[in-house]
Amino acid sequence: MGVPSSSEAELGQARANRWWVRGRRVGSIERAAGFIGDVGFAVLFPAPRAVVPSLWEAVAGEDEEPFGAGMGTNEQRVWTWKDELPRRGLAWYGAFLAGRGSFLSPELLSALYPGAGEPTDHLALDLSPAAHEIADAIAAEPLPSATLRALIGDRSRYQRAITELQRNLLVTTAGVHESGSGWPAALITLTCHQFDVGGGTDHTFAAARFVDTMLATTPGKLARAYRWPVAQARARLNELVHTDQATFDGTRYLRR
Repeated sequence: MGVPSSSEAELGQARANRWWVRGRRVGSIERAAGFIGDVGFAVLFPAPRAVVPSLWEAVAGEDEEPFGAGMGTNEQRVWTWKDELPRRGLAWYGAFLAGRGSFLSPELLSALYPGAGEPTDHLALDLSPAAHEIADAIAAEPLPSATLRALIGDRSRYQRAITELQRNLLVTTAGVHESGSGWPAALITLTCHQFDVGGGTDHTFAAARFVDTMLATTPGKLARAYRWPVAQARARLNELVHTDQATFDGTRYLRR
């Protein structure tokens, strides 16, 4: 099915249907996994600068604001699922789309993962010393985020390093570690230990997945989402047009 191209309002309505904003709400972790598998990628909570699917809207609908009345049932669900989905291998989670907490389906993760699927994948990337130190530390087993912050010795440096690793899809969460007091700490693990990745990079598939979910896009938007050069994004989109997987209206690339 194609996408309406006559107005932004029609595109918004089509996206609401495509992104599970309308219809039966997501009320279980199994259905949450089905949602992420269907759309391929989603942020945890919606944001004005990240016009992409969100798990929150699939759970609560488009009119409910998260944390408007504190930690309600829907907030508890999505906050728990952000750690439980990757622990079960149902969806990758980390700071990826627009730098926000994001999910990727295992299929899309495999297509985007930059390494061979080995604990040493980080060595081939230009990362900060702290990022390499974290990757080495969790090569044997997952560790709580609090332990890794103590290892790095500086909260800001830790946050920058873990964000680097997540943006490169090298780490995710594997549940939580109960500390006995306060909020439980996320368990950080290597992506290659939690998911079947490595050797399956397929950027043409990843671009097709993006168009299928966004319904209409541009090379710039695709490039920002996946952190690709704009020229690479344009080449992949043109390839989709040449293989009849998308159309081009002179401004945007549309799902066929």
